[in-house]
Amino acid sequence: MVKNELFRQCLAAVPAEQKAQFELSFGIAERIHEVLSKKGLIQKDLAKQLHKRESEISKWLTGRHNFTMQTIAKIETALDCQLIKIAQ
Repeated sequence: MVKNELFRQCLAAVPAEQKAQFELSFGIAERIHEVLSKKGLIQKDLAKQLHKRESEISKWLTGRHNFTMQTIAKIETALDCQLIKIAQ
């Protein structure tokens, strides 16, 4: 529970769509962390597999990156995992 009234007001002013985007981005970042950990890999390994700089992977893992479907597909292929499950 947020006790600071100004912070609570600022948070309430954030549009629902933006909140949903943040939740998705952070969720994807958390899932990547989880998969890397389970596979005994580090972000440097993922960077090498994707031919990216480690700094770019680090940015992704902060949860503030706006992932494209193409990027998600590349990560899923590189890690041989599913990051997002679409209900049928």
